[in-house]
Amino acid sequence: MSPLRILPEPDRTELEGIDTVWKEEILRAHIGQKRFEMRIGNISVTKCLLTLGGTVLILAGMSWAADSDKDKDQSDISKRIVKAAEVLNEIMATPDKAIPDKVMDNAKCIAVVPSMLKIAVGFGGQHGKGVATCRTAKGWSAPAPMTITGGSWGLQLGGQAIDLVMVVTNDQGMQHLLSSKFKLGADASAAAGPVGRDAAADTDLKMRAEVLTYSRARGVFAGIDLSGAAITQDKDETTLLYGKTLSFEDILSGRVMAPPGSEPFLAAVKKYSTQAREQGKVKTPPRANAASANSQTE
Repeated sequence: MSPLRILPEPDRTELEGIDTVWKEEILRAHIGQKRFEMRIGNISVTKCLLTLGGTVLILAGMSWAADSDKDKDQSDISKRIVKAAEVLNEIMATPDKAIPDKVMDNAKCIAVVPSMLKIAVGFGGQHGKGVATCRTAKGWSAPAPMTITGGSWGLQLGGQAIDLVMVVTNDQGMQHLLSSKFKLGADASAAAGPVGRDAAADTDLKMRAEVLTYSRARGVFAGIDLSGAAITQDKDETTLLYGKTLSFEDILSGRVMAPPGSEPFLAAVKKYSTQAREQGKVKTPPRANAASANSQTE
């Protein structure tokens, strides 16, 4: 097919000596060419507009999908915080199978991982998301999203979904948690926690560990060995929950206001960490009393 030949616009002076019929044919051909060029131009403009419109629709769809995913992630975090409160309430509701009052009263930090799953066979296949809070001078801190991954403890569970509770018992263990990443049994000493609200036989011995760990599977609550599991700040969920990037230390040291929706979890932690002292089951250590008496004497 021969290429389209573009006719030059005829010069009126050149047409003066040409027969009228041929003159009209030349002018008619030129007008037809102009109309053709206009059609081609209109088609190009239409294609450009369609392409632009399609691009806008695609970008709008991507933005909507991103907003939808963000809303879903935000909802998942809120549900996880509420579920963490439910787990703690249910565990502490059974006195003979609960975390001892002395452990809760002396807790520096408490972390709950609801509905954790063993997602693969063998080592390193365990992964769960939860929230942690630490005791501060003004009360319990805002919740900090966290993950727990790896370790051989999944072999103890038979593959079913479980709830985990971790209690940090001293300042050294708290510093490990504030670092935003540490491994149980390596960076921080850990032990399966004692069970029973009034348990005392092995509580003192167990509390030498920096972190006491518990699990609940199929309604059975017991201590569990989590050695080898890594505790890490969930930075993505932290950003979603607070709207910006914050460190574990900023959140768990009490420098950040608790976000809406965290009240159930913080209320449960406060309730069980103070009720023993309020009920007189846990008394102020003698050293503190002696120090108080000496200061009054002076």
